[in-house]
Order: sequence, then structure tokens, then C-alpha cells
Amino acid sequence: MIVKIEEVEKNKLKLEITVNETVLEAGLDRAYKKSAKRFSVPGFRKGRAPRSLVERYYGVEVLYEGAVDEICPELYDQAVKDNNLEPVDAPELDLVKLERGEPFVFTATVTVKPEVTLGQYKGVEVAYKREPITEDEVDEELKRVADRNARLIPVEDRAAENGDTLLIDYEGSIDGVPFEGGKDEGHNLVLGEKRFIEGFEEQLIGKNADEETEVRVRFPDEYHAEHLKGKDAVFQVKIHSIKKKELPEIDDDFARDVSEFDTLEEYRADVRKHLTEHQEEDAKKEFENALITKIVGDAQIDVPDAMIRRQSERDAREFEMSLAYQGLDLDGYFRYTGTTRDELDKSMRERAETEVRTQLVFEKIAKAESIEASDDDLEKELRGRAETYKKEYEEYRATVSEDMLEYIRAKLTTDKLVEFLSEHAVKA
Repeated sequence: MIVKIEEVEKNKLKLEITVNETVLEAGLDRAYKKSAKRFSVPGFRKGRAPRSLVERYYGVEVLYEGAVDEICPELYDQAVKDNNLEPVDAPELDLVKLERGEPFVFTATVTVKPEVTLGQYKGVEVAYKREPITEDEVDEELKRVADRNARLIPVEDRAAENGDTLLIDYEGSIDGVPFEGGKDEGHNLVLGEKRFIEGFEEQLIGKNADEETEVRVRFPDEYHAEHLKGKDAVFQVKIHSIKKKELPEIDDDFARDVSEFDTLEEYRADVRKHLTEHQEEDAKKEFENALITKIVGDAQIDVPDAMIRRQSERDAREFEMSLAYQGLDLDGYFRYTGTTRDELDKSMRERAETEVRTQLVFEKIAKAESIEASDDDLEKELRGRAETYKKEYEEYRATVSEDMLEYIRAKLTTDKLVEFLSEHAVKA
């Protein structure tokens, strides 16, 4: 096999592949064997005629398409392997010479991975923002814990106020006709949380338990349900009960109730410790993201459109799957968010280009620094996952596909690479 390679444009190569006539003959023979049942030759049962008679009766050209389908993919794959090429899209194949008894020639035009010229990736200076946790922040966290542990106690001596929890039945109608999704019974509504349409909760302030009332609202023009957009609605509401929060005192008893500690002082120290850990984790992630953005931004790459397109398509499929898990489709998403297909496609493409650039830069640095997840790293990760799922290692390992193994190895390699870049960065 003779392969001539020509660069037709940036990141696009044309491979001219030439093989001798014996390769074409082998392809014709394979094409005949696969399609023999299609041919009827007088004097033979259908599919039983020898190849020579099929060619004489129909013409050898009848086997050309099948022969090309048989040999071109194999020859292309071999040419790619022999020349250490990294295609990023399917090739465009064109026949140059296809003639019995002559060398067979075809071209394959394909987009390949671009060259990456790295900028500085060691000693990069990036801000690392972390402030000591204040006592006010500890107080706020204690208040949040107290709020989560509040008791709801009945209110009997006053009307509903902001912050109260009302147990209600309601039914909505438009022009006197009830609409789908507008009715519920035994619903707990917290006044002030803005879970209902604007104006609904406010009209229940000042109402009393066992009171029936009428609430008038207007659905927003951008409301996610098409049949309700901009419509005026009336809700008949029955208030069964009113409850208010009773917050616990933040003292030693509170500490014993919500934690493993005997005193508030000990619990405060633990809260401060966890807030500090969360803050450090957030600061670390923000630092790593800024570092990666700077390193990728300093690299020079002409990213092929084919790579961006393919990544964007993968992202779009994953996005649609995530919507499906939430019981939504794209049309529902557009209605709910007020966005359009064009806006989504644009944001997907921008995200995909960033992902591809980052991937290419990471691959280049990993190769330059010989960074790769080892078999030991992979086994350690799999054992950890098996323990998480409460399975024996061998049992769990048998359920992991080769594709998943490659995904896990790639993720571990990325983690090691980010750790390497962080260790060689300068925290400003």
C-alpha cells in the first residue's frame, strides 16, 4: 500500500491510497460471496452461479460497489495507523482509479487533531481567595440549623402572618371554568416563600383558620403553561389551620439535640471547622478553574469545527437526557425558561469549544509531563466504588464495561493533571 498525504487546509488532510490489483480482486471476491444470493443466471439456481459467470452475465461492475465497501474502510484504517494520524471525524472517500487488472486508487479527506502550542503552564500566578470564617458566619449557620429544627405550633389567637404555614385546599378557575393543575387539597403553604403565583400568598395574610376566601391573580405572560399565559384566574381557598415556627433556643440543650456535642461552645467550634473546610474547598475549586482558564487561554490552537460540532452534539444529547429525568422535553424547557433553540445551540457551541480546547491542552501537557492514571490508580478507584456500593470487588469489577473503565481512567488522569498544575502554580 502506498499512501501520499497532502494538507488541503488547516487540520484537513487528503490521503491518496494506492494498492495493487490483488487487493481489489480480494475485495471483489468478498463482495461476490456476500451478494451471491441476489444474482440469477440462466441454468443455475439463484445464488448458485460461479463468480465468473455472474461477472460475464452482469458485468464485473456489479461487484465494484460492494468491493469498495469491503476494502476501503480497512485500507483507510491501516493508513491512519501507519502514519500516526488522529482523525476527529469520518473521512470523505472518493474513487480515483477502479479498473480490473490495474492498481486501485482512492482518496480519503479527513479532519485531524490540531497542533497545540502550549503557553506557560508552570509557575502560573492565580489569585487564591480565602478569608477567615467570622463569628457572624457561625451565628448565621446556627440560625439555619435552628430553623431546620423548628417546631410548628398551632395559631389560634391571631390571623395569618408572613412566615406562617397554612394548611389549605384550593381550586382555580378562568372565566368560571376550572383548569388542569389548579386544584389541590391538604396543601402546606409557607407565606413569604413565593412558591405560588405573585399575589397569591399576599392575599392570605390577615385571614383566619377555618376561613374561606377568594384569591384573584394573573398568570405571567411568560408562564411555562401555554394555556395559562397572561390569564386572569380566581382561586377558591379554604384555610384549615395556621401554624407558626417556634425556634429552639441556641444553647447547650440545642447543641445536644442537633449534634454529638454536650456544649454549645464545642458545637460552635465544629460548625466553624466545617465552614472553614467548605470555604477551603470552594476556594480550591475557584483557584483551579481560574488556573485552567488561564493556561488554556495562553495556548494556541486552531480547533477544527468538526470537533466542536461533535462535542456540542454530545452535550446536547446529555442535556436532553437530564431533562427527561426531570420529566421535561426541549419544548417544555423552552416554554419554562423563555429561551429559544438558537440561544441553546449558541450556548452549547460556546461550551463545546471551551471543552475541546481544554481537552486538547490537557492531552498535550499530560504527554509532555508523562501524566497518566496507572493500573494501580484504576484498581484503587474501583475498590473504593465497590465499597461505596457495598459490593465485593470482583463482583463490582465484572459489571464495569470497557468504555466505563476508559472513562474512569481518563477522569483519574485529569485529576492527576489538575493536581500537578496546582502544585506548580503560584497562589497570589
